[in-house]
Amino acid sequence: MTATTLSLPAPARPAERPSLARLIGVELRKMVDTRAGLWLQLAVVALTVLVVLFVVLAGNAEDHVFRTMFWAALQPSAILLPVVGILLVASEWTQGTALITFTLVPERSRVLLAKLGAGTVLALGAFAVSAAIAAVGTAVAAPGLEGTWSLPAGLAGQEVVYVVTAMITGIGFGAVLLNTAPAIVLYFVLPIAWSAAGSLSFLRDAAGWLDSSRTLDLMGEELMSAGDWARAGATLAVWMLLPVLIGAWRIVTSEVRSS
Repeated sequence: MTATTLSLPAPARPAERPSLARLIGVELRKMVDTRAGLWLQLAVVALTVLVVLFVVLAGNAEDHVFRTMFWAALQPSAILLPVVGILLVASEWTQGTALITFTLVPERSRVLLAKLGAGTVLALGAFAVSAAIAAVGTAVAAPGLEGTWSLPAGLAGQEVVYVVTAMITGIGFGAVLLNTAPAIVLYFVLPIAWSAAGSLSFLRDAAGWLDSSRTLDLMGEELMSAGDWARAGATLAVWMLLPVLIGAWRIVTSEVRSS
């Protein structure tokens, strides 16, 4: 009698957990996969060129130094790129594709962390592009003033914080509301409304700590003191950290519906 040997199939290998770097790469790709995200980023680059060109043509000689040109070039990125962050988070819930994302990556907190990482990478890329465009503008204007190309390292670091925190704030607003249109509207309306309310006498002291137009705009103007950083920190705690924390709670606990 011949013995028959049965070969059992090898057990399936568990799926490898994607690294955070890979997830960040996926989120970066999502930023350009949609027409809205792609065209918004192209618009930021075009506006940066236009702003620098305007400064070159209409500004005074003291406006043509790299320090001033660079701060002007950063404004389109600081104002509009956070909308890309809002789209990155909220559009998945608005369009019903969050179910696919969380099926592939069940740990929702890692997905949000990857979105924050991708937003930071995009903001740093915008910082570099703005610096390059500002450098071209400065070279074309050639003001010939002493210190034309000087930019203190501390001031450059503050400007990095300025553009990165703007992007993270946008992601936070998108995570809080999980709906694109309201998140974009409130991202722009709430700080403007607070700035207007801060002109009232009984809110003037609070506005000195929580009005981003007063506390954060200093980052591109001068090296900030400890008191300036304390006020900027209070502003960022309310307008950036609080939305990110609330948004993280909402993403982790909200029910996901398919489209």
